[in-house]
Amino acid sequence: MAEAESARAVRACEARNDALTEPRLVRLGIIALAVAFLTVFIVLPLVLVFAQAFREGIAAYIAALADPEAQSAVVLTLTVAAISVGLNLVFGLVMAWAIAKFEFAGRTLLISLIDLPFSVSPVIAGLVFVLLFGAQSALGAWLIARDIPILFALPGIVLATTFVTFPFVARELIPLMLQQGTQEEEAAISLGASGWRAFVRVTLPNIKWGLIYGILLCNARAMGEFGAVSVVSGHIRGETNTMPLLVEILYNEYQIMAAFAVASLLALLAVVTLVVKAVLERRLAEGRRQRDH
Repeated sequence: MAEAESARAVRACEARNDALTEPRLVRLGIIALAVAFLTVFIVLPLVLVFAQAFREGIAAYIAALADPEAQSAVVLTLTVAAISVGLNLVFGLVMAWAIAKFEFAGRTLLISLIDLPFSVSPVIAGLVFVLLFGAQSALGAWLIARDIPILFALPGIVLATTFVTFPFVARELIPLMLQQGTQEEEAAISLGASGWRAFVRVTLPNIKWGLIYGILLCNARAMGEFGAVSVVSGHIRGETNTMPLLVEILYNEYQIMAAFAVASLLALLAVVTLVVKAVLERRLAEGRRQRDH
């Protein structure tokens, strides 16, 4: 009986391998097409960005990045990214915890609302904040009367960036926490652990790689955001221009090398993000295999 079952398993495995095995020529063609696509749309643009950035030499490159406007844009971009990632870290954890651990009315609606920034144009999101906090609105007039700047200042840029990056952390955590269930937390609480202690000692270690992965994606999106930030920033030079906005301004003013110098920093951050992303994906895959075994 055992031999018959083993033989059936072997035949099923061979049939599956036959179904998934394409002719060598087809495989080579698919691989060549994928490599060509990546080369044209990813590798070549990155190479051109760095080639243009260094075309006048390292000294000119450093001088372009040492410009006060460029330094202000870098500082603002990193500041906005840090704040928005921090806010989305808290919001994402709370949302994922509520959806994965509790059953309540409106749960499906909440999941849909989390995906809203994916379906709304960033420009429209920026316009919404302009309508909400602009001088023509009641709230905007109240804030202006009390000298509380939102639009054309750091708070408005942070709000717009937080909105467009909101789903990344939550969307990484929700399926992971749903898969894990609540058994381990319930066991910890039954043994006398408080809710906070169960979260720190049980839940957080189980989701740490997914959490880091979500933070990484959120940070990359925050630093590269253009549409929503362009609407709410006011393009005040040296004050509210992030790195993507400064690249556009420099390019429109025919300061081509300086524009590519700033763009190269964003490209470098993108490359670093891809490397870290690959490492995290490997760790996540290893964690899943360990849980399955």
